[in-house]
Amino acid sequence: MTPTREDALLFDCEGQALPGILSGPGAGQAPSGIGVIVVVGGPQYRAGSHRQFVLLARALAAHGHHCLRFDYRGMGDGQGPARDFESTREDIGAAIAALRRQVPELRRIVLWGLCDGASASLLHLVQGQAAVDGLCLLNPWVRSDDSLAKTQVKHYYAQRLRQKEFWLKLLRGGTGLAALREFLAKLRTVATRPAKAVAGPLPYQGRMAAAWRAFPGPILLLLSGDDLVAKEFQDHVAADAAWAGLLDRPGLTRHDLPGIDHTFSSAAWRAEAERLCLAWLDRAFAQPNPNGAP
Repeated sequence: MTPTREDALLFDCEGQALPGILSGPGAGQAPSGIGVIVVVGGPQYRAGSHRQFVLLARALAAHGHHCLRFDYRGMGDGQGPARDFESTREDIGAAIAALRRQVPELRRIVLWGLCDGASASLLHLVQGQAAVDGLCLLNPWVRSDDSLAKTQVKHYYAQRLRQKEFWLKLLRGGTGLAALREFLAKLRTVATRPAKAVAGPLPYQGRMAAAWRAFPGPILLLLSGDDLVAKEFQDHVAADAAWAGLLDRPGLTRHDLPGIDHTFSSAAWRAEAERLCLAWLDRAFAQPNPNGAP
């Protein structure tokens, strides 16, 4: 294997300590000048489900990239009260600053996020965070009670109703009857959903869309085929005017991955995500920095 190194970090975020692990190329290996920050989804910490983030960081480091994975405040070993993905802008900013202090020669910073880690990455840009050069987003989270009900009715229950096993269970009562009641409840939710509000704060999905639209850098979008979260994202984007045209924007690279689940839980699926990320980094940042840096 290509030699890599890992260093433990402890950095400050508004007076509270956040731990991180920085993976990078080993001695004698030329660094790429690209730093990737893994923005975790919750509730989980810097290792990720089935050590996904550990293995991703090492794969990136083996190709010359630096990769920092860290814990938010209140998550894992991070100090402070727990917070959700809508309240992590300062944490991500602190991680970017820490990575730049550790590797000052970096030319590019990329945020990599899965699920609400992808959402948090976009929300970080709402305040005009110019320090980010690229986004790698996997199965972004756009859930609301309404969107969950619609997605389940369209993608889950529609499939279940075509299965012989479901009707056999229904005839026997028990779990089949309970599933039917749940399905009817979801239908009522979809049928009686209130009209969209026209006043008040912009919901987080709208802020994500605004950040996506304003961001000038390249975006990689990976969507798992066997994942309700990914289907929910696609349905929301297709129906919400705030997202109109955003999946056709210049600089977007999209891959739909049939049969792969939400967290890329097999070695083959994880390797495919790593391969696509590495290939995208090579293509997206092969040109000189437009700001004039080498």
